[in-house]
Amino acid sequence: MTVDVNLATDEEKHRDHPPIRWRELLSLLLLVVLSDLTIYRTEGFAGPAALFVIAPLLIWFGAPRRVISFSVFVVTTLLLIAAAKLLWSGSGLLVICGLTLLFAFAMSLTGQVPYMLEICLFTAQTLVAGNRGLSYYGDRFRERSDSTRGTRWMNIVMPSAAALMFGSIFLLANPDLVAAFSERMQNVVLSLKRWLHGFSTWEIVFWCVSLWISVGLLRPIVSRATRKEAAVDQPAKERAPLYSPFRNTLLTVIGLFGVYLAFEFRTLWFREFPDGFYYSGYAHEGAAWLTLALGLATIVLSLIFRVQTLSDPRLGWLKKLAWVWSLENSLLAVTVYHRLMIYVGFNGMTRMRVVGFLGITCVAIGFALVVWKIIHHQRFTWLMRRQLWTVAGAVFVYAVLPVDMLVHTYNVRRILAGDPAPSVQISVHPITNDGYIVLTPLLKSGNEIIREGVRAMLAARMGSLEQTFIKQNSLGWTALQYGDHKAREQLVLIEPDFETYYDPTLREQALDRFHEYSYQWY
Repeated sequence: MTVDVNLATDEEKHRDHPPIRWRELLSLLLLVVLSDLTIYRTEGFAGPAALFVIAPLLIWFGAPRRVISFSVFVVTTLLLIAAAKLLWSGSGLLVICGLTLLFAFAMSLTGQVPYMLEICLFTAQTLVAGNRGLSYYGDRFRERSDSTRGTRWMNIVMPSAAALMFGSIFLLANPDLVAAFSERMQNVVLSLKRWLHGFSTWEIVFWCVSLWISVGLLRPIVSRATRKEAAVDQPAKERAPLYSPFRNTLLTVIGLFGVYLAFEFRTLWFREFPDGFYYSGYAHEGAAWLTLALGLATIVLSLIFRVQTLSDPRLGWLKKLAWVWSLENSLLAVTVYHRLMIYVGFNGMTRMRVVGFLGITCVAIGFALVVWKIIHHQRFTWLMRRQLWTVAGAVFVYAVLPVDMLVHTYNVRRILAGDPAPSVQISVHPITNDGYIVLTPLLKSGNEIIREGVRAMLAARMGSLEQTFIKQNSLGWTALQYGDHKAREQLVLIEPDFETYYDPTLREQALDRFHEYSYQWY
């Protein structure tokens, strides 16, 4: 009986802890080194970019258990997109997205679908899994040390000692090789000295944390029971106690939304807006409130169509009311887009208006998911997982898009077409190098104030780019931002067009005139 118990215990341990392979240990070592170079010692966003490209390869190479799934390919693609944008022009938000995707990649290798809440749980359990994995390594090492007498180590030590001894003799027999080897060793020593100069005890702590997390990523705790999503089982037909309140609620909001939509189309569509029209209140603040109304409608509709409601024999009538309200919500989403376009038409595009378009798109997709849930009788968990995917997707899209490039391409096109209002977005808002690249056509603008203001802005940016270029070269490859180099190359080509404004006095005068002129459309 005791033997059977021991056998069962061994089988369970083997299932929970796959055998340790050399590639797993090599991957752990390389992951720690990679983390040190791309996180601890990084000076910019090129370091994390390298991490998000190389780390998945190491995790794949070293993982004891690997499951090929569609999620693996999707997450890998998103990681490559994030790495490319980080190399071009990085941001802290994109680094957070990349780290989330890295955990999602390790999770996908176990065969799990990386829903957002599950990614959070997987990230949290990595610490526990790392502790368990390190304990397993220690147990296996002690077992091996007890069962061997050192002969395996001698298989490595003796040949290495022989190679070192005879190699040194052959080296000393050739003066040219001695000179070349001495020079190389001197470079190695200097590199080691520079590395040790920046070394601290905290780096050892960072290595330990990196090792701990890496073990957790390679040997995560995987649930033995994998549950697949399923629609709600249809219970016996039974009248829902809240059917009448739900029906009356839907009738009320249908009437209210109908009246408001008629008012919206009458007051804000197909009309010329007079001078002094409150663009910010209607198109900015108003759009935010209508987006909130859509979000609340999503919650209300989801709460109405619960399991009890779906089993009511009168469900058909309730669904018809839901479809009418859904149509009204779709029209309400169109009005939000329209309000945002009113604001864009007034004085151009900005980063926050991009956020607004993405936000209302998230809400609209969320409402569509609720409708899908009702039609297919899906569970609330199904809805929440996809709602969080939608929000995460919008954040990722914003993080990887060259937002300033897109925004100011639109603004420049409007200005060159004879509408100077979008110039305020160039004057008052900070602009990345992506945005500066697309401002150059304004050097041919017929509006003198805008043209000279942009010339002054390009001169100021050129000066900061020169400093950035020197700093990045001194910090090393992890500080590389290809977007900065590209912007500098393009500005160097047109430098004669704005070099007059290297004079600080002339530059400030031109910028002040530009700011005062454009502020009338703020």
